[in-house]
Amino acid sequence: MAKKEDSSVEAKLRALYDLQLIDSRVDEIRNVRGELPLEVEDLEDEVLGLKTRMDKLKTDLENINFEIGAKKNLIEEAKALIKKYGEQQKNVRNSREFNSISKELEFQELEIQLAEKNIKEFKAQIEQKKAVISDTKERLAEREAHLKHKKGELNAILAETEKEEKALLEESIKFQDKIEERLVKAYARIRKNVKNGLAVVPIERGASGGSFFTIPPQVQVEIASRKKIITDEHSGRILVDPTLAEEESEKMQKMFAKL
Repeated sequence: MAKKEDSSVEAKLRALYDLQLIDSRVDEIRNVRGELPLEVEDLEDEVLGLKTRMDKLKTDLENINFEIGAKKNLIEEAKALIKKYGEQQKNVRNSREFNSISKELEFQELEIQLAEKNIKEFKAQIEQKKAVISDTKERLAEREAHLKHKKGELNAILAETEKEEKALLEESIKFQDKIEERLVKAYARIRKNVKNGLAVVPIERGASGGSFFTIPPQVQVEIASRKKIITDEHSGRILVDPTLAEEESEKMQKMFAKL
C-alpha cells in the first residue's frame, strides 16, 4: 500500500489511463457480442416453451383418444344391454314389466346417442389439436434452426475473443493494484456514470475527449504539468494531456498485440 501512496501523480495518471485503455478494450469485445447472448437465451426459452407445448398437446391427444375408446366401450355395452332387454321384453308377464324394460331400452338408446355425440366432438377436438401441433412443430423447427445459427455466431465470437477478454480482465486487476484504492473507487464510479465507460480521457482540441466544453488554457497547462489529478467540471472525467495519452496508447497497443 505504501508503494501506491509514494508513486508520483504522473505515474498515477499513466496507470489510470492504462486501466481505462484495458477496460475500454474489454468493452469493445463485449460490444462485438452485442445482444447475441440475450438473443440466444431468449431463443432457448422459446424453444423450451414450444417443446413443453408440444408435449402437452400430445398428452391431450392421448387423453382424447382414451375418452373416445371409453365412449365406444360404453356404446358396445349399451348395445349388449339393448339386445338383452329386447329378449326380456318378449317374455314379459305384465305391462309394468314391459314399461320398465322399455324405459331401460330408451335410456340405453339415449346413452348411445350421447356417446356418439361425444365421439364426434372428440374427433373435432383431435383435428383441432393436430392442426395446432402441426403449426407448433413448424414453429419449433424454425426456432431451433434460428437458435443453432445464433449459437454458432456466438460461439465463433467467443472463440475469437474469450482468451483475450480473460487476459485483459487479469491485466485490469493488476493495474488496479498499482493505483491507490480511493482512485480506483473514483475511477469505477465515474466509469459507471459516464457515456461509453470513459472515466479517463485526453484533451482533444481544447476540450475533454467526447465533450464540446472548452477547457480554460490555464487548466490545460496544469493538466500538462501532471502534478495533480484534474477532473472535467462538466462530465467529472479525469483528464490527461494528449502526449501522455499517445505514449500510453502506443505502449498498450503493443501489450494488446501480445495477448
